[in-house]
Amino acid sequence: MTNSVHPHGHRTPLPPVQAPAAGVPTPRAHPSPQATAPPTPAGGTAKGASKPAKQRDAFFDNAKYLAIVLVAMAHSWEPLTDHSRTAEALYMTVYTFHMPAFIVISGYFSRSFDMRPDRLKRLVTGVAVPYVIFEVAYTFFKRWADDDPTQPISLLDPWYLTWFLVALFVWRLTVPLWKLVRWPLPLALAVATLAVISPDIGDDLDLQRVLQFLPFFVLGLCMKPEHFQLVRRREVRILSVPIFACALLLAYWAAPRMSSVWFYRRDSAQELGFPWWIGVMMTLALFGCSVILTACFFAWVPRRKMWFTVLGAGTLYGYLLHGFLAKGSRFGGWFDDYAWLHQPAGEIFVTVVAATVVTLLCTPPVQRMFRFAMEPKMEWAFKRDAAQLARERAKSS
Repeated sequence: MTNSVHPHGHRTPLPPVQAPAAGVPTPRAHPSPQATAPPTPAGGTAKGASKPAKQRDAFFDNAKYLAIVLVAMAHSWEPLTDHSRTAEALYMTVYTFHMPAFIVISGYFSRSFDMRPDRLKRLVTGVAVPYVIFEVAYTFFKRWADDDPTQPISLLDPWYLTWFLVALFVWRLTVPLWKLVRWPLPLALAVATLAVISPDIGDDLDLQRVLQFLPFFVLGLCMKPEHFQLVRRREVRILSVPIFACALLLAYWAAPRMSSVWFYRRDSAQELGFPWWIGVMMTLALFGCSVILTACFFAWVPRRKMWFTVLGAGTLYGYLLHGFLAKGSRFGGWFDDYAWLHQPAGEIFVTVVAATVVTLLCTPPVQRMFRFAMEPKMEWAFKRDAAQLARERAKSS
């Protein structure tokens, strides 16, 4: 939608994470197996001692928070791109890597996903149920804010941000398949390439996006802790600065010449008015650019605990809730009514407001307020398995 904090100045490897599947952005914890706990005698936990608290890795929480801030900022720039070439260049650059970064981390923390009942339950309560709730909520919001009473409620046609939840649900279910095949990433790229040249896929469940973003999820599945350590090397951080500079210059040049809809990955090449071979080239080129800029982004993510680290656990909240403000500003015509927002000072103001709002929406009080929609327990909806019954008997005895 992982606070294993390393001391300042130490460059120890990232801990190998073998967490339950967790999405990005996600409110779920992705624990590190290297929890600092005293050794226990053979045979289990010492009598009277409580189980050690599972810790979160600060690096991934920092990455998720910074990525969700970039998502909100990019959404705030969208109405400015028609009048500002600079805003368009920033928009295209950030869109190249902000969702790929989320998806790579989603795949990385989905490595342990299988069809075990408890993980399937979490997939339903943490992904499917929030999708249903927010798809309905966004529909009623559009009816009211955009004065569009005909907007239908359709769970097969994700609206705005909810596509990510559909994609995450589908990707997770396919994890066992990607673990089975010999060359998962080339296969995923082949699937994405076939999708971009298949206009008959249609809009159901936003399958174009699901399939075109799939390689980033599979890339995350293939990654190991040492890969994240590799991008944290000093030479990578130094090299990332000119790479980002070149990306911005390239985007500034391309802004009047290229449509940004390619970055959304929601249409086939033919639907965008291009021959199929252009779609193949763009898919491979964008994947390469996205991977490079995502690595540069990870290179500058702090590894130690920061003031915003705790907000990394609430990125799904910020992701879904900020959409009401992002769309509301357009439905209300704010960018048309206040021309000064299209000036440099106004663009900076909009950027700061977007970053501030999404930060507030990731805070613990907001998480507690909306946990009923994001993390419902729904014990009443599931059968109790043998392990759960054993735990209940142990508590009652």
